[in-house]
Amino acid sequence: MVDDRIRVAMLHGPGRPDADGVSDYVTHLIEALDGVGVEVTPVPVRPDEDRGRWRGAAVRAARRVRELAPDVVHVQFAPSAYRFSGQPGLLPWRLPRRVPLVTTLHEYGWWACPGWLPGRLWSAVERARCWDRESGRLVPVSAAVIVTNPGHGEVVRARTGRAATHIPIAPNVADHVGAATAGQRLRAELGLAGGAPLLAFFGFVHPVKGLRYLIEALPELRRAHPDLRLLVVGGFTSQALPENEARAFRAELTGLARRCGVADAVTFTGHLPAERVSAALHAADVAVLPFTAGVGTKSGALLAALAHGVPTAVTVPDAGDDELRRSGAVAVIGERRDSAAIARTVGKLLADPVLRRRLAERGRAFAAAYSWPRVAAAHRDLYARTLGRASA
Repeated sequence: MVDDRIRVAMLHGPGRPDADGVSDYVTHLIEALDGVGVEVTPVPVRPDEDRGRWRGAAVRAARRVRELAPDVVHVQFAPSAYRFSGQPGLLPWRLPRRVPLVTTLHEYGWWACPGWLPGRLWSAVERARCWDRESGRLVPVSAAVIVTNPGHGEVVRARTGRAATHIPIAPNVADHVGAATAGQRLRAELGLAGGAPLLAFFGFVHPVKGLRYLIEALPELRRAHPDLRLLVVGGFTSQALPENEARAFRAELTGLARRCGVADAVTFTGHLPAERVSAALHAADVAVLPFTAGVGTKSGALLAALAHGVPTAVTVPDAGDDELRRSGAVAVIGERRDSAAIARTVGKLLADPVLRRRLAERGRAFAAAYSWPRVAAAHRDLYARTLGRASA
């Protein structure tokens, strides 16, 4: 019997799933791909811990790929996942040339390596498909480029003239059985009275997530809701925020809460297992994601909140990712980095139970279109097209 499973070597950054969003995505994706006839071997690009040398890490990863002799090589690319090293961009020169290369861009449109080259020069080499300012040789030589949101696709087209394939992500935390009951227990653990409103932030805590502006909005919100609490669900240390920086940022937010007079209203949970995150989302009355770059459909935390039926307020997404705003599934905070705008939007949600119910219903419906089986099937079909096989 002929084994027609597609064999994929998937290269990704060295971060643990509990400390890196792309690694968490890869873990979910590999599991889902196994269910649709794709055999994936993960290949981390991991520097020696004592040296931190990315060149050696890339060489070892490429050697491992050659040993595997896969049908497809798939690179998951985000600059922060590789601590902004340019070495992953050189991988195509080390990988077997006869094997199709697929690249997924998780972060795109804001970085360059090296950063000192003028934009006009970048544009010339990108139009000639010689080099990409962010991914090196990955985008120019890939048989297919995947983006997780339309905005990134537009940037790829503008720079290179090529069309990327849009494959959305899916919620990074599923709605667990029994989580609603566990959420009620969590509210009791927090000492919340029956009608006390609970706000939740979920995701890796990083300066770009806008938490400082949410904390600054709490004094205004507590004028109308004196017993309001904020639950910050997520770890500080990540691939994008090393331990020393994470510790300093947590101290900064703790000090800010104290200066704002809301230290008693803010609880930092740190990293939680998925079932506890699910319980926390069920416990919340409103989720608030005030990212400084806006929130779009490439956020697994957003999709998780919507899938749990939590009315969710988000900062206005970038142009090119308008699906979320048009859907009516979220309350849009009209200004970024603006605590007053957060207070106005969240205040309206807390004052209007009918609006919260409508957002909960629309949010669940919106998130239902984003599932791991659909993501896996789209990848399988792309691999099959790349290999010239009939799609299943």
